[in-house]
Amino acid sequence: MNSVVHKETELEYVLEDQIGYLLRLASQRHSVIFQKYAVESMTPTQFTTLIRVAEIGEVSQNHLGRLAAMDVATIKGVVDRLKAKDLIKSQPDNVDKRRTVISLTANGKALVLDLRATGLLITSETIAPLTPKERVTLVSLLRKIS
Repeated sequence: MNSVVHKETELEYVLEDQIGYLLRLASQRHSVIFQKYAVESMTPTQFTTLIRVAEIGEVSQNHLGRLAAMDVATIKGVVDRLKAKDLIKSQPDNVDKRRTVISLTANGKALVLDLRATGLLITSETIAPLTPKERVTLVSLLRKIS
């Protein structure tokens, strides 16, 4: 059996230097900013879902979940809440009746214009402390580890 011995001088764990901790702090900051500008009490997952449907057009619920980085249960709950708000509609696929196809309602299409503008404002405020070069670097690095 291997035993690992850590000497205080060899390994120092400083919480403030850990990526998980820093990502959580950045995420919390972003969440506060998101809530400040939230359109119609929109949650981040609802926001993402509406934007994805607007980008793609008609899409199966299963595929939408993958595109929005949500598991099956989460996307179903988000779709149900957006349907209750009359922002999206679902119907059986014309080809495969077992599949559900999601699309925007007229209200959803109108709201997406506001969401895009608000999204840009939220992003701008979130990264405001960074220089333009740092903003590009941050986005590039986050894409690399995502």
